[in-house]
Amino acid sequence: MNVTIVGRDVALTEAMKDHITKVINEIEKYNLGILHSIVTIEKDKRDFFTVEIIMNIPEKGTAVVHYKDKDMYAALDKAKDKLEKLLRRYHDKKNSYRKKDRIEELIVEVEEDEIVDMPLDIEKPISVEEAINEFKNSGLYFMVFRDLNGEKRVIYRRKDGKLGLY
Repeated sequence: MNVTIVGRDVALTEAMKDHITKVINEIEKYNLGILHSIVTIEKDKRDFFTVEIIMNIPEKGTAVVHYKDKDMYAALDKAKDKLEKLLRRYHDKKNSYRKKDRIEELIVEVEEDEIVDMPLDIEKPISVEEAINEFKNSGLYFMVFRDLNGEKRVIYRRKDGKLGLY
């Protein structure tokens, strides 16, 4: 990453430049492929330092952060905090969209279940007692049958463990 340090009405020492470079290098942890950074430090008439950090980020554009303080190092650190917050939000947003796409792919794969037709053997009428015995032996969740009067009936296991009959 290219870093340009500009001082307006400020004599930049090597310690200041090293601190600025260290701050900018800490921001690279978000892996956003930052192309170029410009750090401008300006001192006004009332001895306030204004720090401006401009970063060019591919796919995002330009991120600009300003901070003003009596102390140059404090202003730089506060501007770095603001920039980190901005980049962290962008980084999280970018990564959450990728995860959302993966989740949609998984949902699409699950929806492709195959339905197999099973023959429904309710043509011969049986008594309720016979249906209960057959249901207990089958291990099914429910069973549809035709009773001796010719009506379709459903037997099922209720939540309390007892058998229900429609």
